[in-house]
Amino acid sequence: MQKLTIFHLYPDAMNLYGDLGNITTLIRRMHERAIDVDLLDIKRGDKADFKYADIVFMGGGQDRGQKAIAGDLSKRGKEIKSEIEKGLVALTICGGFQLFGKYFKTSEGEMIEGISVFDAYTVGSDKRCIGNIVIDTSEQKWSSNSRTLVGFENHSGLTHLEGNTRPLGKVVIGYGNTGEKKYEGAVYKNAYGTYLHGPVLPKNPHFTYHLILSALRRLYGNSASLKKIDDSIEVAAHEAAVARAKTAKTVHI
Repeated sequence: MQKLTIFHLYPDAMNLYGDLGNITTLIRRMHERAIDVDLLDIKRGDKADFKYADIVFMGGGQDRGQKAIAGDLSKRGKEIKSEIEKGLVALTICGGFQLFGKYFKTSEGEMIEGISVFDAYTVGSDKRCIGNIVIDTSEQKWSSNSRTLVGFENHSGLTHLEGNTRPLGKVVIGYGNTGEKKYEGAVYKNAYGTYLHGPVLPKNPHFTYHLILSALRRLYGNSASLKKIDDSIEVAAHEAAVARAKTAKTVHI
């Protein structure tokens, strides 16, 4: 039996807007394909050897949550980056996304250091981007017919990408990383950052598929594949969420 190990970083401090649902979705979709799963919750001070991780997940958190875990995350940064260079799969949401960048400068001017997985930095603003968001991921080379991701954004931090870090997608509806309606998220190797809450994976089964397949191929080789399952309900939910986003009003406070 195939087996994957998920490291869930700071579930006690970084779990806004139902981000825990991403873990539930990963586990469920793996079990549906007869993939065994080990889930390790990594909290401040816990020992963790990232060479045993196949997927790393970190959700969103308010500024105080980010401050609380930033020092602990920094101690793990070198090891995490080393494994990502070797193809480790990572999904980071909102505050997690920001701390996987170089730094987050709050609207009060306080600097919270990140671990620089992404060549990106975040600056807090006095405006908040709220609403449904749809992005076009056509430039991602995923084995899927779907070319969109849908979710819900709620952030005042504005994230700017540099260097070799690419956007996850182009904004179709919503505000995205910088509030300028241009691009959203970040990609470096198999590491992904995004502001899409919702949580993102239940609404986007093809993204879940891609993450699991990437982890399998890193562990078992490029010949690894995923068993086909009936995901018609999930696909219909994705399409309905996209349609609903097109009729909903985004808010920029």
